[in-house]
Amino acid sequence: MATGNSRQQTESLNIKTIPAMILPAFKKHQYEFTAHLRDPEKNAKPEGVEDRRMAIYRDLLYNNIEGFIASGFPVIREIYNDKNWHKMIRHFFANHKSHTPYFLEIAQEFIDYLQNERQPRQEDPAGLIELAHYEWVELALHVSDESINMDNINANGDLLREHPVFSPVAWPLVYQFPVHTMGPDNLPATAPEQSTYLVVYRNRNDEVRFLEINPVTAHLITLLQENEFYSGLDAIEHITKEMNHPNPDVVIRGGKTALEELQQHGIIFGTKM
Repeated sequence: MATGNSRQQTESLNIKTIPAMILPAFKKHQYEFTAHLRDPEKNAKPEGVEDRRMAIYRDLLYNNIEGFIASGFPVIREIYNDKNWHKMIRHFFANHKSHTPYFLEIAQEFIDYLQNERQPRQEDPAGLIELAHYEWVELALHVSDESINMDNINANGDLLREHPVFSPVAWPLVYQFPVHTMGPDNLPATAPEQSTYLVVYRNRNDEVRFLEINPVTAHLITLLQENEFYSGLDAIEHITKEMNHPNPDVVIRGGKTALEELQQHGIIFGTKM
């Protein structure tokens, strides 16, 4: 054990390295209590607590966490049978150290668990992490407090001659797997050659929707979001030069159509005034 001359070493000690006998009794009881709630199969309940009472806490906490994850990731829940689902959620509950007290952020903690802690299992579908991210995006956009402000935006502006303004609750995304079509009856074993390009957005009725787009439209969106002085035509001509297209008018017409479709869906609000 560290002495008074080894303060840094003492501060770095994990609670598990401290002999239980030096903990105050109430703290020892608390650690035993929470350890049992997280993983009752591996950690005995504290002495002197009736199991019937302990079961109330066990069920309440686990069911709250499990229910929230199931509602936040409904497609993933459908993919797993009950046994494998609860095995995964129990492992998350027992082992993941969450850094937030908020229920709405549990979904982010679950993704962190899938990315960094869960070892792939036979029952895990290919593309699990991407599917989880896609489902999280739907939840994040639904609860986002970003407001739609039309100040300094011309809803009838010229999308080619002016700079298109995108909704703050419209997220362009690219995935290796077709996450928007995945489900129990559609689980590709490997990623297709062509990536999936989506814009997931919340419309004016507060409904979360998605629009599948092609790689050129995805690049067009990126150029406009990264270059605030680009007009729609500037971005399209940028792409035309990159493609070295023999008929620039074809690309311009296609780009104009893409911008108009994005505006119809509420992904583009209008142009900057």
